[in-house]
Amino acid sequence: MLSEDRLRGIVAEVRRRGSASVSRLSVDFAVSEATIRRDLDQLAESGTLRRVRGGATAIRGSVRPEADPRPFADVATAASSAKAGIAARAATLVEDGSVVALDIGTSVAALCPQLRDRELTVVTASLAVVQALADAPGIDLVVLGGLLRPSYQSMVGTLTESALRQVRVDVAFLGAAGVRPDGCVLDSTPSEVPVKRGLLDIAGRSYLLVDHEKFPGTGFLEIAPATRFAGIVTDRPLPPGAIDLPEGEELEVLLP
Repeated sequence: MLSEDRLRGIVAEVRRRGSASVSRLSVDFAVSEATIRRDLDQLAESGTLRRVRGGATAIRGSVRPEADPRPFADVATAASSAKAGIAARAATLVEDGSVVALDIGTSVAALCPQLRDRELTVVTASLAVVQALADAPGIDLVVLGGLLRPSYQSMVGTLTESALRQVRVDVAFLGAAGVRPDGCVLDSTPSEVPVKRGLLDIAGRSYLLVDHEKFPGTGFLEIAPATRFAGIVTDRPLPPGAIDLPEGEELEVLLP
């Protein structure tokens, strides 16, 4: 991971939590504690964070979530045909009358046109999903509150995570930034990872929606092992070695 990406991630994590220790950040970003100390010193010198013994705290207790390098609207138009194919296949996994959780992200939001005419309850923290399904006659929307990330039209933070723990869904659809060959599912947005983990915890079954470019893709924060999902929905057959699971473990890969 580039040092600039790590610095942005550290700032986002400290702001989200209010403070963070050197040891915690070292684990989260998979670097030495000495590297984290240098990063924190640099961020403190620039006035971005306040350095304290053993870690850092946010300036003025800021809880603003990190911004995205590309806004949601721009990302949504990338690989649109692949996302449409993935969405069409994912829609076949949804039974009428079920409770469905839709994650933050463009690949999952592409499911909305496929679900508009269904009879469903949809749980989401994505305002893009809310906008797409608000007038769908057969859909009841459960909108999770929280802290707004304007650039990605999503709700995050402790309020969102708390609301998630109060519901249960039949099926959840999640996105990710990358899937490593060892099956580790990754993301790059610290404020979104706890929401994704929460979705896995409340779902009877979950599916990962990722196009072929996400193997291995990017990301430095682990969401979960791929085996936590009932299956992966993608747009192309996976090449040999894309995922090398431990002996005895299996993972269904679904294609359009």
